Amino acid sequence: MNALMDDTRYEVVVVGGGAAGLSAALILGRSRRRTLVVDAGEPRNAPSAHMQGYLSRDGMSPAEFLAAGRAELRAYGVEVRTGEVAGAVRDGAGFALTLADGTALSARRLVVATGLVDELPEIEGLAGRWGRDVLHCPYCHGWEVRDRSFGVIAHPAAPAHQALMVSHWSPDVTLFLNGAALSEQDARLLAAAGVRTVEGGVEGIGVADDRLTGVRLADGRTVGCEVVFAAATRLVARDGVLRQLGAERYETPFGSFVKVDETGRTSVPGVWAAGNVTGPAEQVVNAASLGYRAGTVINGELLMDDLAAKADGRDAHDGPGGHGG
Repeated sequence: MNALMDDTRYEVVVVGGGAAGLSAALILGRSRRRTLVVDAGEPRNAPSAHMQGYLSRDGMSPAEFLAAGRAELRAYGVEVRTGEVAGAVRDGAGFALTLADGTALSARRLVVATGLVDELPEIEGLAGRWGRDVLHCPYCHGWEVRDRSFGVIAHPAAPAHQALMVSHWSPDVTLFLNGAALSEQDARLLAAAGVRTVEGGVEGIGVADDRLTGVRLADGRTVGCEVVFAAATRLVARDGVLRQLGAERYETPFGSFVKVDETGRTSVPGVWAAGNVTGPAEQVVNAASLGYRAGTVINGELLMDDLAAKADGRDAHDGPGGHGG
């Protein structure tokens, strides 16, 4: 283990300190792996006052959740550093990393859990209410706003889907087409759900006394509602590290994401990804689960590499001979 005495050398560097990254780091710390978390401090759910659907943590604020996770990591010697990984290249059997402040690090394995950014429709006032009364996920927020009047801004790729989903939480739903076209099947299902449709472009969100009051149309009309559901027009993965390393990707109607297997393993040997950097649908509880799974697989792989190196009389950091070289 002498190779690990250098302060810049780690067995695993986790890029991103959200639920996925912290969960991976937790199991790696408990597995006695020298682990560093590099976190830029820009969680996707920061605008939300609470997170829901995480058993035993339902209703906890995202900031409180992350603070508790960091505290748990300290008990196992995991380091957490504020910063960004600006550069990542293959270096022998591992990786050489450069942080934005110029710090050079090395790692035998990487976990990338940097999440994504929601690119919102260009509608006046929408971004300022995001996570408050402009929402995107009924599973995250539906219970809290149940039975209120909902407006839904249609997404071009799936104009009826979100309105149909949220109709389960409220009988009062208006779908603003905003230029989107409905199929005959969409129209049938919306009618069955009791969802009203409004033609015309959406110009802005009405607010009074710090409360959402309605949706303002380009023709000057305002249609009242208390809550607006709006999907991002595009989801942009924070995947610069994965792109630098050449990880394979796949395309969706909402954006491009890295390909992973069921353990989070990417096409780049020694690199895992977890959470929303791998796709748009992962909630906090899913992201934590995927991070945990990646951590267990990485520890097992490192263990086998170390034992193979010992059997061969060499240093595992210099090998080939393991799974990640």
